[in-house]
Amino acid sequence: MTGGRVPGATTPAQPANPVAAVRAVLPSLTPAAQTIARIILSDPELVVRSTITEFSAVSGTSEATIVRTARVLGFSGYSQLRFALAAAVAKEQAREPDRLVPGDLGPDDPLTDVIAKVARSEAEALADTAAQLDPVLLGRVVTAIAAARRVDVYGVAASGLVAADMSQKLLRIGVSSHPFADAHLALTSAALLRPGDVAVAISCSGETPDVLVPARTAAEAGAVVVGITNNPRSSLAEVAHHTMVSAGRETAFRPGALASRISQLLIVDCVFVGLAQRTYDTASAAIHATREATNRYRHRS
Repeated sequence: MTGGRVPGATTPAQPANPVAAVRAVLPSLTPAAQTIARIILSDPELVVRSTITEFSAVSGTSEATIVRTARVLGFSGYSQLRFALAAAVAKEQAREPDRLVPGDLGPDDPLTDVIAKVARSEAEALADTAAQLDPVLLGRVVTAIAAARRVDVYGVAASGLVAADMSQKLLRIGVSSHPFADAHLALTSAALLRPGDVAVAISCSGETPDVLVPARTAAEAGAVVVGITNNPRSSLAEVAHHTMVSAGRETAFRPGALASRISQLLIVDCVFVGLAQRTYDTASAAIHATREATNRYRHRS
């Protein structure tokens, strides 16, 4: 598979949180669209109160570029984007009218502020991810894994930790699953997948070669490819049959890949719980058997 959307592939529709959607696709935008996107991220209220002509003057971009950017983000035009931003701003103000600890982490922040800012950032990442996680899409992923002979999970660095977590969760309920952080081993395993097997590829950028190439190989072998990525317009999203979008708020001390880990884990947990519900009898028996085995080991130790 060399490119183009996979037939029948599923990705989220219009974003529930336009600011999160902008943050996700920012790296893949054109320079002019990135200028527009950065203004949306830094001052969404400016966009809400500006006509397209006014926003064109502020951003130094053409009205046509603004409309194209809105469409890339999943909206029909600038007006729809403004309405969605207005709703998001109102919701944020209602939730926290007085933000006591605003802004990004700084090198001189006291630890009390560090705790508050990190907690807020992670809570917002979880909320953004949950808002754009389509239950229909989640159900299709659960169905695919429930029917699979085996499940490969690919991820490196921070995403590799998430891949390991997903694999051990699946193993705990009796699903044959292996995590791969080494590209050569991942390719070896992917080439041996069969139609009906599942490959889960986890990459914040959606462009990591160590994850992307095994995912393509798995798709060529006939496996169902599930992508977990921050960027719904990435190469991984093009390869995957089903793409679930995570949200992470990059800061000076937490690059995108690290900031996304918590939201990737949320997606993994939703898949796991959905699968355990779908296969309740076998999952319950597997959890009981594995718990008994570990309890016996601890008792003997």
